[in-house]
Amino acid sequence: MGRKLDQVDYNSLDDAKIAFIEASRRTLGFAKNYGFVPDKRLGSSANIFTLNLKPFIKFNPSLYTTLITEGLGTADDARPDDLTSAEEEKFWYNIAFKTLGALTNDVASAGVQPILISLYLPSSSPEIVFNKSFRKGFLSGIVDGCRKIGCVYISGETPQLKSKIFKGKLDIAGAVFGVVPSGRKPTAGSVKAGDKIVFVESSGPHENGFTPIRELAGRIKKGFRTKLPGGRDFWEGANEPSVLYSPLVQSILSVGITPTNIEPITGHGWLKLMRSNKPIRYVIEKILPIPNIFKFIEKENGSTTEEMIKIFNYGVGLVVFIKDDKDAVKVVEVAKGHKLKSIVAGYTERSTKREVYVKPLGILLTGKEFVLRK
Repeated sequence: MGRKLDQVDYNSLDDAKIAFIEASRRTLGFAKNYGFVPDKRLGSSANIFTLNLKPFIKFNPSLYTTLITEGLGTADDARPDDLTSAEEEKFWYNIAFKTLGALTNDVASAGVQPILISLYLPSSSPEIVFNKSFRKGFLSGIVDGCRKIGCVYISGETPQLKSKIFKGKLDIAGAVFGVVPSGRKPTAGSVKAGDKIVFVESSGPHENGFTPIRELAGRIKKGFRTKLPGGRDFWEGANEPSVLYSPLVQSILSVGITPTNIEPITGHGWLKLMRSNKPIRYVIEKILPIPNIFKFIEKENGSTTEEMIKIFNYGVGLVVFIKDDKDAVKVVEVAKGHKLKSIVAGYTERSTKREVYVKPLGILLTGKEFVLRK
């Protein structure tokens, strides 16, 4: 009798695919202002979305679109090994928001409305990673996040990669397709001297900085179960769902405000303020309240504040650059309507080089430390 072939666990994968298709079906009406999915049965090799072009042709002969791929990284590894079923469900729900944040916040910064989301979720052991708590938590989070953004989760892929991924681990990535709403143009990265800088709050680390977070958890006595100031576990603070900024950006644009630039603060922390290639000095006079988790990491790790703002968003998830004071104040009012804290934090001025001066912290960041530019 021959040896049994080692093969893909299609039973576990098919169970997961059915759950993902059902989640997709729940999102089909979320982008109805832009088009529809003609075949609601889903499950085919290529699901189709029909984009309604009439509003775009009416206002502008050009249709501005984008397609971005992005990965979550290691945020889904930042957890203790003894999560209860309820905690695990909550964990994966929040990871879904982090996944959508990674996919859509960059898109939002260009003034683009996300329309379609697709996910890529490879693992070596689908029978472990796609368990009941994952499916209920993660897929509920995807549906709720898509509802908030106004986009459709249309398809995905869940391959089993036994020789490439550790057992019990999952990689999370995806793609987003979006369009600039009719009658508008993409947000230009055209920061100028004299612009006002508006800070919009984050909810915590969002999707970035998890390498030092996991390293710290491995060194402190109770790991991810260590209590933060206020009583929550370390893992809960790190796992706080990312703020999804698409609705805020679309609201800013809809009231007639045209930002000169928008920057989500992700990798590189506050260095991203000087993403522009222009020799501009960014002067920060006020900062938002610093979430407890950043204070905890800073203290326990013995880090300097300068190190923290070069790695983490440190309480600032989005930066909006505005031409004048009146519109800057209006952005703060719009953010308040979305239950987001924001402040007119500072201004830009002419300089011979790129740098960020954070007055309240006494920190100067220079362009030599940040080579990315646009």
